[in-house]
Amino acid sequence: MKFINIYCENNGITKAYEPGVSLLQVAQDQNIRLASAILAALANNQLKELWYEVSGPQTVRFIDYAHPDGKRCYQRSLTFLLQKAIKDTFPECSLSVEHSVSNGFYCELKNAPDFSASMVTAIAKRMRELVAADLPFEKTKALTEEAIAIFQKQGYAEKARLQQTRGKLYTSVYYLDGYADHFYGPLAPSTGALSSFGLTPYYNGMLLMFPKADNPAALENVIIQKKMFDIFQEHKLWVDILQAGAAGQINELIQHNGGDELIKVSEALHEKKYAQIADHISLRRGDIKLALIAGPSSSGKTTTSKRLSIQLKVAGFMPKVLEMDNYFVNRDQTPLDEHGEHDFESVNAVDLDLFNAHLDQLLHGKRVLLPKFNFDSGMRSYNGAYMELGEKDILIVEGIHALNPKLTEAISLKNKLRIYASALTFINLDENNRISTTDNRLVRRLVRDAFFRGTGAQATLHRWASVRRGEDKNIFPFQENADIMFNSSLLYELNVLRKYAEPMLYRVLPNDAAYAEACRLLKFLSYFELINPECEREIPSTSVIREFIGGSSFSYQ
Repeated sequence: MKFINIYCENNGITKAYEPGVSLLQVAQDQNIRLASAILAALANNQLKELWYEVSGPQTVRFIDYAHPDGKRCYQRSLTFLLQKAIKDTFPECSLSVEHSVSNGFYCELKNAPDFSASMVTAIAKRMRELVAADLPFEKTKALTEEAIAIFQKQGYAEKARLQQTRGKLYTSVYYLDGYADHFYGPLAPSTGALSSFGLTPYYNGMLLMFPKADNPAALENVIIQKKMFDIFQEHKLWVDILQAGAAGQINELIQHNGGDELIKVSEALHEKKYAQIADHISLRRGDIKLALIAGPSSSGKTTTSKRLSIQLKVAGFMPKVLEMDNYFVNRDQTPLDEHGEHDFESVNAVDLDLFNAHLDQLLHGKRVLLPKFNFDSGMRSYNGAYMELGEKDILIVEGIHALNPKLTEAISLKNKLRIYASALTFINLDENNRISTTDNRLVRRLVRDAFFRGTGAQATLHRWASVRRGEDKNIFPFQENADIMFNSSLLYELNVLRKYAEPMLYRVLPNDAAYAEACRLLKFLSYFELINPECEREIPSTSVIREFIGGSSFSYQ
């Protein structure tokens, strides 16, 4: 028999195996031990379940919860475990995973008119029993028509609709103790790997809580995010009325009319929200002189500031933009991160004293000499540019630190409006497969970086982890400080972005460390029907999506 070589990155050992050996058998044979349970593996830079059978030479890296793909694997598996526990305890009910909030997943129990905390307790108890039983997750391939029938029988109309609109011949069906579901990524080998979780009543549903990445034995702290929760609920009601809250529904609408109505309705909602913010400022005319706009990467902050400026002009204001980047400290004064490198995303990379002093002077009607930061030399200078606010002027400041109290601590709360903008994705793939807001923003950034910054998908994917760490440190802790939250996501945007992102992701080569992430995003995007090209041309030149795909009437220099 011809043997195959498998190189394990975890221990640096190459060993020969018979073809058809599973990754789980390899891990057991080589006695691989990680900080927590092994959940999946990267085989030739592709994410695979541990029951994947190897047929050719492989370079394998086993991963646990500390790895981003391991965390996603754990979350998917735990969601499936929750579904099974619900069916075991309350057979007439079903799970709806709504969105992420407060460091967990907010879930609702459908067909439960008498929902109570005691029901949550019973479900959690059953989950722990299933974990103790260490039941295997099993994956099969079924004809899509058969998979659709399975999902319809279980009462998951959106799961069935999604598969109907994809047009694939076969569909992956996962089983847990006879209960079926579909996921777009691998699951853990068995329920025994899911010992760390929490389930607690939360608003009208429950919060599914996950372990900490750096300490899987402990759960993430629940951070109350009432404003974030409210904005998700508001949009959920809106999409439910439109019957456009899941990917399959969006796909059907596009298949029927190309997406024209989706574009019009989505853009009309954005315009209404911009006008409402301008009206809010107008009602506090005389008090609010400063609008602060913050948000994570690719949230559409720049378009938000420009479209808000237009609405403010309609309301009788003359908006002026103060660019925070010009207030960076000189390079030799930039703080260092834990790796000894310049931390340009730290709030202390900004000259806070000068920035606050200039804000105070501007809001008191004084004329200010504006600095100009040279990114090549790393030095701040002055070129004779002044700013002064008139009676009808309002100052707009946009940047990642805009909600950090340190940035504007010299300015009274009554004189500023704090706005948080992000692409808070309010549609899901189906009833229990959510769409991550982070993934939405990453796809936006992939397209924008390629079109406008000359950066390939590989570089964007490699940098994303660092970007996310900066957001966790400098943006998300302050998002509940916002007076207003603006959701920049659009119902149709992933159907548009797919056309631009796919060719970029296909160019990521298998020997690149970003290959697994590129494959994951390609699988994710495959669930979205491409929008009709004629309808795409109907996207307004002022749309936030134009900031990423081009064709905007705004300048982003």
